[in-house]
Amino acid sequence: MARPRKNAARAQASLLPPDEVVEIPVEEQPYPLPKGWKWVRLYTLCSLRNGKAFKPSDWSDSGLPIIRIQNLNNQDRKFNYYSGYIEDKFLINSGDLLFAWSGTLGAHIWYGGKAILNQHIFRIDFEEKVILKSFFRYAINCRLEELIAKAHGGAGLQHVTKGIFENTPIPLPTIDVQQRIVERIESLFAKLDEAKAKAESVLDGFEIRKAAILHKAFTGELTAKWREENKLPLSNWKYEAIASLCHSLKYGTAKKSKETGSTVVLRMGNLQGGEIDWSNLAYSDDQDDIQKYLLSPNDILFNRTNSAELVGKTSIYRGEYPAIYAGYLIKMDYKKDRLIGSYLNYIMNSLKAKEYCNSVKTDGVNQSNINAKKLGAFIIPVPCLSEQQEIVRILDNLLAKEQQAKEAAETVLNQIDLMKKAILARAFRGELTR
Repeated sequence: MARPRKNAARAQASLLPPDEVVEIPVEEQPYPLPKGWKWVRLYTLCSLRNGKAFKPSDWSDSGLPIIRIQNLNNQDRKFNYYSGYIEDKFLINSGDLLFAWSGTLGAHIWYGGKAILNQHIFRIDFEEKVILKSFFRYAINCRLEELIAKAHGGAGLQHVTKGIFENTPIPLPTIDVQQRIVERIESLFAKLDEAKAKAESVLDGFEIRKAAILHKAFTGELTAKWREENKLPLSNWKYEAIASLCHSLKYGTAKKSKETGSTVVLRMGNLQGGEIDWSNLAYSDDQDDIQKYLLSPNDILFNRTNSAELVGKTSIYRGEYPAIYAGYLIKMDYKKDRLIGSYLNYIMNSLKAKEYCNSVKTDGVNQSNINAKKLGAFIIPVPCLSEQQEIVRILDNLLAKEQQAKEAAETVLNQIDLMKKAILARAFRGELTR
């Protein structure tokens, strides 16, 4: 592999006209390029300046913003500032090309005005008569997998040395071809970004739409037509405390679970989105506990101790595997002649229930708690069993559609990054100019 030139030679190389930029030997070229293109190493096109290493004690509330990696990758506008003297070599301006060489790697064009570059980011200085800024950015990002493969450090901590970066090869066509490629990439990326925005909107609104649907269910709106057809007034609904609707509110086993055993021990991490998550399981062989805490299909489990955000989450056990439950959970042993399990599970996952839990929880240093007495005092609407069944049927259908839309949006978001990589790969093989 060719060694990087010294700084003076490297800076001078960036001023060379396109036809004088040195091409790397054929045997070192990653793949064949169209006629008129060249494989060149980055050091023949640019010079690099690293950012300044700041200490937290250097930060202030005013002055110039310090651009860190998160400000590039997430467009995070929560800046730290520096108000002291700073050398010109650490300053950047709108339009500068930057490369985050640590953590989440990538080339970015900075558009935020005058600022100070933090460490772990290169400012890339080059001559736009040789290579266009946007083309340069896309060309570098097209080689990210190669850079990541050569990076030092583990996942999330990778960093690319200056030498590795400088020796990375990129394709270099003529300026007019570069311009056509940039226009094509940005046209395709714009369509993908539009799809991404729509998918993110679906995800952002998922919990809001779910909460709205549950609210309509427990105010009688979803079953208004059903009640009319069955000649049942809304005034038939009763409002009762959980304690009066349950035989007991029973805490789970306090004994330590094991990595293997005959029976699953469900813990607070297994309660996810109203259902049981059957991953990361613990087990028990304690026959006394198994007999005492064995769950039956449609049992409801309430998480009485967790973080302030998660305490009170509730899930229904559907009998998939034999299981007992741990001490941080409460089994709501509801009266089957008054409540349907799925109805109770839905209402315990409604916004009304979350607001109640938030109002009665006791906050500790690292966790919050809701005891059985406070759970028992929660008042819920209780329609007749046939209307509860209709509410569950409607909710199952509506929320299944919402879940499908959510999963489709997640799939789109996962595919967009792959599609962008594919577009860049085609672009830098010359396939987008044909």
